[in-house]
Amino acid sequence: MLKQSWKYFAAVACALALACSSGKAPAEAALKLAEEAVSGARAEAEYLVPDDFKSLSDDLAAAKDAFAKGDYKGSLASAQSIQQKANDVLAKAKARKDELTTTWNSLSEGMPKMVEAIKSRVDILSQSKKLPKGLDAAQFTSAKDGLSAASATWAEAQAAQAAGNLTEAIAKANQVKDKATEVMGLLGMQAGGSAPAN
Repeated sequence: MLKQSWKYFAAVACALALACSSGKAPAEAALKLAEEAVSGARAEAEYLVPDDFKSLSDDLAAAKDAFAKGDYKGSLASAQSIQQKANDVLAKAKARKDELTTTWNSLSEGMPKMVEAIKSRVDILSQSKKLPKGLDAAQFTSAKDGLSAASATWAEAQAAQAAGNLTEAIAKANQVKDKATEVMGLLGMQAGGSAPAN
């Protein structure tokens, strides 16, 4: 009787081991694919849609944790859903990139013209013997400092865009826009870049 019991328990243990083994391999393979999917999405998604990418990374960590605890079924299901989610996150990142590119293109077309118009006005006033009415020496100095700051920030915006960081590039371009608008106000210039006659 005891011998038969041992045979029964051995058979059960063997069956359980086989079940675990058969569940482990697919889960392990799915986890590898999930890791590759998350890694592939990282380059753009991490900075374009950071919240979505964090959620994706958290899901991968949870799937790995389930695998480590022997929950191969749960790990497999999570890993498979991560692969689809990674595709969705990548699509969202692409849409965000397209949106940012459109914004940047608009700013990069207008900002150089705006800064150049200010520079031209500053050059003219610098050569003039007398500043126009409504503009004193202190304001003119402030305007020149503002022009230098705007030019420097615009260079930084272009560098960020060249490095592929559109979010930073646009943020800096908007700083240039604000500073240029402020300087134009000091110089009595209109938004289109025109200036009053001396």
